[in-house]
Amino acid sequence: MSTVIGIDLGTSTTEAAVLQDGKPVMLLNFDGKVETPSIVGLDGTGNIVVGEKAEGQILLAPEQTVKEVKRLMGTGEKVFLGKRACSPVEISSMILSYVRNFAGKYLGEDVERAVISVPAYFDEIQRQATVEAGRQAGFIVERILNEPTAAALSYGISHLEEESRILVYDLGGGTFDVTLLELFEGVLEVKASSGDNQLGGKDFDERLVNYLSERFAQKQGVSLEKDIYAMTRLHQAAAECKKALSTQEEYRVLLPMIAENEGIPVELDETVSREQLEELIMDLVERTHEPIDVVLDDSGMTAEELDMILLVGGSTRIPLVQADIESYLGKKPCFAVNPDYAVAQGAAIQASIISGLVDEEKGIMMTDVNPYTLGIRSLNGYMMDYMSVIIPRNVTIPVTKKQTYYTSWDGQTSADIEVYQGESRSVEENHRIGTFRMHGIPSAPAGKEQLEVAFSYNQNGMLNVTARVMSTGKEASITIDMMQTADGEARADVSGWKESVLAEDYRTVIRRAERWLKKHEGEAGTEEEYDALEELLYQLKLAIVEEEDGEAEELEEEIRELMEEYGNEK
Repeated sequence: MSTVIGIDLGTSTTEAAVLQDGKPVMLLNFDGKVETPSIVGLDGTGNIVVGEKAEGQILLAPEQTVKEVKRLMGTGEKVFLGKRACSPVEISSMILSYVRNFAGKYLGEDVERAVISVPAYFDEIQRQATVEAGRQAGFIVERILNEPTAAALSYGISHLEEESRILVYDLGGGTFDVTLLELFEGVLEVKASSGDNQLGGKDFDERLVNYLSERFAQKQGVSLEKDIYAMTRLHQAAAECKKALSTQEEYRVLLPMIAENEGIPVELDETVSREQLEELIMDLVERTHEPIDVVLDDSGMTAEELDMILLVGGSTRIPLVQADIESYLGKKPCFAVNPDYAVAQGAAIQASIISGLVDEEKGIMMTDVNPYTLGIRSLNGYMMDYMSVIIPRNVTIPVTKKQTYYTSWDGQTSADIEVYQGESRSVEENHRIGTFRMHGIPSAPAGKEQLEVAFSYNQNGMLNVTARVMSTGKEASITIDMMQTADGEARADVSGWKESVLAEDYRTVIRRAERWLKKHEGEAGTEEEYDALEELLYQLKLAIVEEEDGEAEELEEEIRELMEEYGNEK
């Protein structure tokens, strides 16, 4: 079996590890270091650079450099490498490709398999995006592993005989997770997870940047906010200041010639105390309390029942963070694992289990939970957007759960199954992650026909949804995973449109549209037209698959009009 490595794809840095002689070993990158900055850039010749080389050019070419894309994973937002628009998945894949290359050199073999960690509070789309980034980098992603669970694995592998309840408090550069686990007789059982995907050390940096920027404007009468080069220097200095204040009481931020006032160079010179920093970030640190409360409540435990609070993530080095968690839970937290490397090491342990190097029967076993409630839109009285829960949050996975539903009106022969993720009773306030249509329901009075909807959720956090007509056994399903949906909502498979009875009627317009898309793929200035036509083409194929002739006719007309318009423009 080929080697499987563990990867911690972080907001600020990325690390990789492998199990050797029963212990996790951190892999060194091409700079001979364990930590690779999660930064991608274009150098002066237009080549992609990753890690320290990209970080080194931030001050000189910030517009050619991208960092902190982890927070954008699973969104449709674009970032720019110079004039090149990239998705967060593409940038992450460049980082992972770099990891794959240095891991291969370190191990002396082509590394194709990996376990990649994600924040426990990543939703379905964000997990799919991470898998797709790994696939684009040439990896077979064997498992998506929650970061706090990975950290607990790195602790548990050397404490197999221990019985304890562990709260993992994971505050990194861009995300916060809290997970409660039980370790007993070599079994690591996740009881509950929660978190905040928009909370981390970068938010602390931002508070300090704003403070320093305002102080500079007051003293010098000059604003730095619209100067990308000055703000890049200021962000770098703020990060250094924050780190220094974890070990010292004050720090001097000195940035010579950062701007000009009436043609005269001026400097930023400000001494920041630890107390000042704590005042700036106190409310952010206190935002960790609510997820902690959720985890304790969902697991049915109290703070007094915890045996250990395990600190993970670089931001837990901040003294205020440690003091706050001790004050809030009444128990002193500890660094029983390396806060920077524990996640990668835990991912390597999971990788070794997959590859057979660690025997689950004799070593450590692990269970995990789904962090979000999963369900579908249904009719509930007069409420048309009711979130009908099928899998509640923090249920142990893998799991399959089913619910039975009834037709809503006389003669109903089809039903749209809309899949949502979130905690609101209204689907409109939750996140739609997929939809498909169930055809072939026998025509009958309202409430006479039954549909069974089954959710199967696996350990990679991937979801399969199946709808079955109880009277006939007819089924339809969707697998919400990977590839085409990494930057958006999961979609039904339309690859079988040619087998539909309607296919021949629309084959010509589909071929014309596909030829246009192929011709103009990646062409500058056609991005908006390309996306619009691609979406219409997908909708037409979906209508063909679902044998919705009227809808297909309307879509065909829209495509023809767009093709004519684009043709005139070109």
